[in-house]
Amino acid sequence: MFPVNILCHAAVHCSITHCKTVASALKSNPHLTELDLSENQLQDSGVERLSAGLESPNCGLETLSCKLTESSCASMASALKSNPHLTELDLSENELQDSGVELLSAGLESPNCRLKTLRLRRCRLSESSCASLASALKSNPHLTELDLSENELQDSGVELLSAGLESPNCRLKTLRLRSCGWTESSCASMASALKSNPHLRELDLSENQLQDSGVKLLSAGLESPNCRLKTLSSIFYSLFRLSGCWLTESSCASLASVLKSKPHLTELDLSENQLQDSGVELLNTGNYSSIFYSLFRLKSCWLTESCCASLASALKSNPHLTELDLSENHLQDSGVKLLSAGLESPNCRLKTLRSDCTF
Repeated sequence: MFPVNILCHAAVHCSITHCKTVASALKSNPHLTELDLSENQLQDSGVERLSAGLESPNCGLETLSCKLTESSCASMASALKSNPHLTELDLSENELQDSGVELLSAGLESPNCRLKTLRLRRCRLSESSCASLASALKSNPHLTELDLSENELQDSGVELLSAGLESPNCRLKTLRLRSCGWTESSCASMASALKSNPHLRELDLSENQLQDSGVKLLSAGLESPNCRLKTLSSIFYSLFRLSGCWLTESSCASLASVLKSKPHLTELDLSENQLQDSGVELLNTGNYSSIFYSLFRLKSCWLTESCCASLASALKSNPHLTELDLSENHLQDSGVKLLSAGLESPNCRLKTLRSDCTF
């Protein structure tokens, strides 16, 4: 028999009877692997019934998305302790608050918990939740993805999380902290975590006021031989996102050093920062062929035609670059002409180019 997915997208109120029916299905059908109830108002009593189904030894559910409040978190924690099949839990946009996360974390710390992905975006969390989550990171080697975006964790919360990341038991690969109200003050702690955690591959720090001083601190962590980051929404190793982080051209020298020392960084997102032409020229200095990033986002970075010669040189020299976003910049016709020369190079492997200009 094939695995079964149930996706209930209608925004309706589910009665206790409905939840009992779903719980019964979970108990009797080991092939049910995905359940999406994120648009349904289960209420606490409904979540309790649902959790009873999750705790059944016959339940094979792997992915669950649902609505609940902090009052339901004890039931969900109990399910996490007893269900070794559940590997993905999305509780985003619920008012769990710190008290709810503390209860959930008790489930995460159970040796029976095999959860790999936990999404808690916009759950009205504060720095108080971070101590519980850090403890879970230290004790649960199965958790590999954690999304805490759009919660007011602030610097004190990020420092607590960083301590969890430094644990040798932590195997987290993806951490999303977009718009969490932290600043350059906690970047030293995050840099320390980057130096000691060889598992982290994707880090999203977008929409936080890190500023140039914070990026300088982070860059020290990124240059560590232990750092394996590939994506940094504004930095590296695999994916690094720093969009909207109040950066200027002053950050680019630090980032350029990271790019030279970390050939594994494949995605760099610096959108919506005032990097200007001088910053882009700093980023593009050095041996382009040794830099392996394939995706480079510079949307709305205050760029003009003056940086296009440098970008064209990168297109000619970097065979790994496949996507470039230059939207919402003032490149003008002269800049487009320079970029076109780079696009015409036989070494250029670009597949996607985003720009408001006409080529």
